[in-house]
Amino acid sequence: MEKENIRYEQGKKISIISLISNTVLAIMKILIGFLASSTALIADGFHSVSDMASTIIVMISIKFSETPADKNHPYGHEKAEALGTNILAVILILTAVFLGRDAFLRILSGKLARPGPWALAAAFISIVVKELLYRFTIKIGREINSRGLIADAHHHRSDALSSIAALIGIGGARLGYEFLDPLAGLVVAFLILKVGYEIMRDTAYELMDGRPELEKVDEIGAIANSIAGVIEIHDLKLRSYGPSYIVDLKIVVQDQLSVFEGHKIASKVENEIIEKSDSVKDVLVHVDPYSIHHS
Repeated sequence: MEKENIRYEQGKKISIISLISNTVLAIMKILIGFLASSTALIADGFHSVSDMASTIIVMISIKFSETPADKNHPYGHEKAEALGTNILAVILILTAVFLGRDAFLRILSGKLARPGPWALAAAFISIVVKELLYRFTIKIGREINSRGLIADAHHHRSDALSSIAALIGIGGARLGYEFLDPLAGLVVAFLILKVGYEIMRDTAYELMDGRPELEKVDEIGAIANSIAGVIEIHDLKLRSYGPSYIVDLKIVVQDQLSVFEGHKIASKVENEIIEKSDSVKDVLVHVDPYSIHHS
């Protein structure tokens, strides 16, 4: 429980920093975007608004995922983080669609304006702040193995990239190529859409119990095979459950072992996997006699 509290506090700390930073950036970019007539900066500002929403979702989902198991959720609530991350992806995709539509209509209308100089400064500040947020958030996300925070970090990076696009578009528009500003807004929308799609794809894979990375499977297989009394293993299955893994496998043992001896080996396999492999929360071991397995 203490480990879970530390995990939540670390996630909460970086999330609060992200929330404050995104709030300031969103207000700055949207306000200056309207005053300086920059479609790209307004789009970038609403991207920061979606960052605020995503950070709140991540905070709530991490907190809920730490809720202990109960009779209705015997495995715990860790998948709440994946659900929260999926909601974040939907917000990003919807944001991208609306911003892309507005930028496209602006280009078609021909109502183009030359952005003011403050728009350049706001875009530059956003690039620096969002890149710093990305680096801090990805570091903490990997340390506590939080898919929600890692997704939020990539959201920060996409915001930094969209601010670069906005900077280029605003700069080009100020040089006389006014169409570059709404065009940059369109590029920003595409970048947001791409990140939203990638996050939704990854969380859907987890929610559908997709197999984790092969290195983890091989690591757990090697631990099980190293236990005295295990002749071989088969049907090794892993599935992600929030920051943790659940393992199912079958072990083959000698025919003449008693039920007690077979259970003792299975318990040893379970304990060794949990102790030696990071983030494994539960292991189910099925015991097969050698002759039955090879019959």
